[in-house]
Amino acid sequence: MPKTSAGILPYRRRSGQLEVLLVHPGGPFWVNKDLGSWSIAKGEYEEGEEPLQAALREFFEETGHKPTGPFLPLTRRKLASGKLVDAWATESDWDTSHLVSNTFSIEWPKGSGVREFPEVDRAEWFEISEAIRRIRPAQVGFIDELVEKLMC
Repeated sequence: MPKTSAGILPYRRRSGQLEVLLVHPGGPFWVNKDLGSWSIAKGEYEEGEEPLQAALREFFEETGHKPTGPFLPLTRRKLASGKLVDAWATESDWDTSHLVSNTFSIEWPKGSGVREFPEVDRAEWFEISEAIRRIRPAQVGFIDELVEKLMC
């Protein structure tokens, strides 16, 4: 059975442009990576856990913000790793300067002892074309689907 994740894709309209909120992963591996590195805020959930509730939990853990909905379901996507991702979009205008992320521990650099890093080190609003450049390629479909649904 493949692993499953759930996430939230906030969107807003600014100066007539649609924007989406993406998060950048924290930690030493991602520090110098940008294009193709960003993601929707998401995380794994266990069998029996309600996916939307898991998405909301993960969004809060990674950003410190609790979106209120309504929530627009997006089509499940399969990542290159085989992981399945369920996602919902919601309109928001959250101020990213209030970002508060949970942390993880890793020995870095090797042999120097364990250090704490934020799971998410940045959250930013991007206009759609820039968001597509920044987001991990397997997640572009979430943005494309959101744009299509909002244009109808």
